[in-house]
Amino acid sequence: MHRPHGDRIALPPGNVQLVVFGLTITSSWGNGHATLWRALVRALGRRGHRVTFFERDVPYYRGHRDLTTLDGHDIVLYEDWRSIGRTARDAVAGADAAMVTSYCPDAIAASTLVREADRAARCFYDLDTPVTLSRLENGEQVDYFPPGGFGGFDLVLSYTGGAALDRLRELGASLAVPLYGSVDPDVHHPAPPHAAFAADLSYLGTYAADRQDALAALLLAPARRRPDLRFLIGGSMYPSSFTWVPNLFYVQHVPPPDHASFFSSSRFTLNVTRAAMAAMGDCPSGRLFEAAACGTPIVSDWWQGLDRFFTPGEEIVVARDADDVLTAMQMEEPARARLARRARERALADHTADRRAIDLEEAIARARDLAGQAGGASVSSRGLRAHVEPAASAVAGTSGIPN
Repeated sequence: MHRPHGDRIALPPGNVQLVVFGLTITSSWGNGHATLWRALVRALGRRGHRVTFFERDVPYYRGHRDLTTLDGHDIVLYEDWRSIGRTARDAVAGADAAMVTSYCPDAIAASTLVREADRAARCFYDLDTPVTLSRLENGEQVDYFPPGGFGGFDLVLSYTGGAALDRLRELGASLAVPLYGSVDPDVHHPAPPHAAFAADLSYLGTYAADRQDALAALLLAPARRRPDLRFLIGGSMYPSSFTWVPNLFYVQHVPPPDHASFFSSSRFTLNVTRAAMAAMGDCPSGRLFEAAACGTPIVSDWWQGLDRFFTPGEEIVVARDADDVLTAMQMEEPARARLARRARERALADHTADRRAIDLEEAIARARDLAGQAGGASVSSRGLRAHVEPAASAVAGTSGIPN
């Protein structure tokens, strides 16, 4: 898809306009998108940028809305695509970058609009890359996958790195770059414990069938073997058929403002990765960074690339079965505190939303440069590059690198 480049301008320093067509930013219920976007948008705002987020006002998020505004940014709730056609076109026309995300209910229409943009860097952000690729391989319909693939986008961002990036290029991405999850230290930090969240081992996550086997092995089995200890699950959408044991307690949906208290009330917390994400690797859950920033020791299942984000044995415990989990839970207090401290230091050094904002700036600037070269014109990315710091995240910068 060709477009003229002659009228494109340098991005204004400290005033980049980003338009996003996404799943949700206003409700953290049953999804991992909202928390990520809130942190990233706030970080972009601190760097002088402005975000307009378009979200379809669907009933299941409307009934669990826990955010309505973000200072300095715009949230556009709409009933259907037709009702915001003109507003969306005007927003994209005035943007420096426009983005469509996975699971956006109107991703096809939004992708058509974004790929026709004359001025904005055209971006797609797949926050669910392993699920996307798995479904495409199985011949399943992926409602948010653009017709014809990722051709026509200047940049395809992926929550997953490593081999997933090669697969995205095979699907037409001219530039595929990882943009991992992150943590907002203003939201996730050590907090006073709360009796309702007290646990020897906790797990925070929405129910997913493809996590069930790992959850049974790493949480339910240890709970059965240690009836004297208290185990806790926090999250929505657990079915009535879920197997509970007497010492496993449940809190239905923990909103982001309570995450710090949830994690800080546990001696250890468990991270379990969805099957497709674990199989592909290089796909860290945002919960890893959140728990680490709260100073809670983490026990995690293993997946390829985990050691790029936290060092096993020093910053995180890797468990492959119930024995590994129970061994970790017997850790002496000095060792437990040391593990938690190192993980928190790593999260704050490498995995904050501020670091990811820098990665996003650099990726968009690179995409604009490449688009300008392909169009035969010189496209300046001064506005974004003015914000890129030399100490960008080492993790996000390596090649071969949703909740």
